[in-house]
Amino acid sequence: MKPTPEELRLIEAHKNADPKSLALRLKSQSDVRPNFVAQQISGRQIAAQKIPSWASVEGVIFPVHLSLEQCSSEATARYKTNLVEGETLVDLTGGLGVDFSFLAKRFKSATYVERDESLVELARHNFPLLGLRNAQIINGEAEQVAQELSAVDCIFIDPARRSAAGRKNVRLADCSPDIERLEPLLTQKANMLIAKLSPMLDINEAGARLKSISEIHIVAVDGECKELLLVMRRDSAPIRIIASNIIKGETHRFEFFPSDERDAVCTLAQNVEKFLYEPNAAILKAGAFKLVATNFGLRKLHINSHLYTSDKLDSTFQGRIFEVLKTSRLNKKESHSLLNGVAAANISVRNFPLSAADLRKRLKINDGGDYYIFGTTLANNEKVLILCKRVG
Repeated sequence: MKPTPEELRLIEAHKNADPKSLALRLKSQSDVRPNFVAQQISGRQIAAQKIPSWASVEGVIFPVHLSLEQCSSEATARYKTNLVEGETLVDLTGGLGVDFSFLAKRFKSATYVERDESLVELARHNFPLLGLRNAQIINGEAEQVAQELSAVDCIFIDPARRSAAGRKNVRLADCSPDIERLEPLLTQKANMLIAKLSPMLDINEAGARLKSISEIHIVAVDGECKELLLVMRRDSAPIRIIASNIIKGETHRFEFFPSDERDAVCTLAQNVEKFLYEPNAAILKAGAFKLVATNFGLRKLHINSHLYTSDKLDSTFQGRIFEVLKTSRLNKKESHSLLNGVAAANISVRNFPLSAADLRKRLKINDGGDYYIFGTTLANNEKVLILCKRVG
């Protein structure tokens, strides 16, 4: 498993090479494992983007591509370190150990649990290199280890979300271990339980099925939802929702209670004004459809459109901001006038009868460029096209 000195030299010397081509060239060398060297170069190249602090440590061993695909990014792992507290941590589903490697440094005592023996072997090799010299490593099943646990400050769990056939699962009941069944035990054992779940999971379903949730964190990176984190404690309290978008290492948070959204009253726009706003993916996932309007002083185009407008620019808005150039109704004459001089555009639809692909086909316009076209519905139920350019 461990790389030899010659393999380490090759990995470093060819870190930017094509792994498959290099493996073919190395087949004649009897003192190296060509496929292993190629796997490490491929893993290091992925890690350089996803977990750069790991990629910078010489000797760290990377697994097959699937494990790297499923692991947390460094950005989301660092985000979790701001949620934890206490002196003792247990990660019941350690996996590759990315989350554990960041969380463990916040605790005096940290235990990594993983049922896959090959990943346990990787952890035993990698953790000392990553500065985790006092981590306890257990090869075992999460449920069994949980039963035998003494009281701890924090338990972290990331249930497997792939079926035996390799398909991605979203529903709580389809994940392993079954966090809904384990919730009473885990909240009894720990002051804080953090569960990482699919960003596709309905947060209302999570809130209905799990009784100890105190916080729901929706974590996006550069506008794309990556993780759903549930923070659970023994004492019940109103659930707080935190929609976080990480951009270039900086976290933008939008926090609210579900009752805030239910009670909010937003103004519907009479027409499309000078600026158009599209909330980031975390806010949309959180369902803060009215609050985002009231908090930023915007008007909503339609109760179901989730696009917003104003005559005055609010550069603090958490999402994309566009300057509106033209607006037209969805008919041949007006849409032709809208596109005068526009050869390509990025197309999006919100609360609109056509898909983005169908709208592009109808408009006969190329993809890309600096222009954006939104197909949407106004408060009076009129279907419109909005031509704009991004300003934020």
